[in-house]
Amino acid sequence: MGATKSDHFTDKQNELAILTKALGHPARIAIIEYLLKVNACICGDIVNELPLSQPTVSQHLKELKNAGLIKGNIEGNAICYCINETGFEKIKVFFKEIDLHLEKRKNECC
Repeated sequence: MGATKSDHFTDKQNELAILTKALGHPARIAIIEYLLKVNACICGDIVNELPLSQPTVSQHLKELKNAGLIKGNIEGNAICYCINETGFEKIKVFFKEIDLHLEKRKNECC
């Protein structure tokens, strides 16, 4: 079997791509913003906040959880979601590296 395109990149590059891809939808950004605001919530609470159906919200939550940006605990027959700091720490480190690079190269690029 042939190599996949992701095999040509480092584990770190692949991991960051997964994290940032998960943030590549406005509904997921809205979910993250809501979780930051309330610090934890039940899926039904998120559905009430977004103009999307419950199955659509659940799919977005699944993508965010699979990427490691949120985590969830089962509470009775519902799931309580919150931010997964580990995933965002990786994104923060990546953008910090970019910021440091840009600071060094101010006004040096075309």
